[in-house]
Amino acid sequence: MHDAVMLTVWAGEVDYRVALGWQEQLVEARREGLIDDVLLMLSHPPVYTAGRHADVDANVTGLRPGIPVVRIDRGGDVTYHGPGQVVAYPIVRLDEALGARRYVTALEDALIDTVGAHGVAADRRHGYPGVWVGTDKIAAVGVRITNRVTKHGVALNVRPDLADFGGIVPCGITDGGVTSLSALGAEASTEDVARDLTAALAHHLRRTPRAVRPAELGLHATVDAAPTLDAP
Repeated sequence: MHDAVMLTVWAGEVDYRVALGWQEQLVEARREGLIDDVLLMLSHPPVYTAGRHADVDANVTGLRPGIPVVRIDRGGDVTYHGPGQVVAYPIVRLDEALGARRYVTALEDALIDTVGAHGVAADRRHGYPGVWVGTDKIAAVGVRITNRVTKHGVALNVRPDLADFGGIVPCGITDGGVTSLSALGAEASTEDVARDLTAALAHHLRRTPRAVRPAELGLHATVDAAPTLDAP
C-alpha cells in the first residue's frame, strides 16, 4: 500500500463532453488541494477527438459521418473513443517523485500489464505513442499537464467496433493498424478490464485506490459548457 490516496470512479458510459467537463472540474479542485488524486474510469459513445495540433482535414476520412469530432487541449492528433473501450482519466498532482516523463511511463506500464493479464503481449513502439502489439495499436495515450496536474489519459481497446477507426487516420500514423483484446482472442468484459487497469494504474502511480461514486465528487450527468463539435 502507498501513502497517497487515489479516488477511483467507475462511471460506465458517459458522453465525452460531460466527461471533459468533469475533468476540468476535478483538475481545478485538485490544483487547489480540495481533493485527493482521482482516477475516472469510463467509456464513451462513439466520438473522434482532435488534439491541439491535429490535422483534421487530413486525418478525418469522412467514412463514418455519424461520429462527431471534438477539438480538445491534449497533445497528439485524432483518435477514437467508443463502446467496448476502457478509458482512464487520471487527475494526478505530479511531484518530484513522479515527474511528467515518469508519469507517462507509468501509464504505459499499467496498460502493458493489463493487456498481459489477459494473455496478450504488448509493448511500446519506438517513436510512436501508445501501446502496441507488433505494428497494431491496442491502447492510446494522450495527456495534458498544467501546473503539475494531469488531464486526459488512456484508452484501451477491449472489444470496440474496429470499423469505427476507419473514419480517421488514428493519431496521424499511416504505417500502423489498430487491434483489440477481442480481435486477438482474449475474451473479457470492459468491467473486468477496467478493474484490472485500475489496479495496475494505482500500482504504477504508487497510489492507494479508494472507490467512490461520481456524486461524492460532485460529478453529474450534465455540464454548463461543452466544446464545439465539428462534423467530419
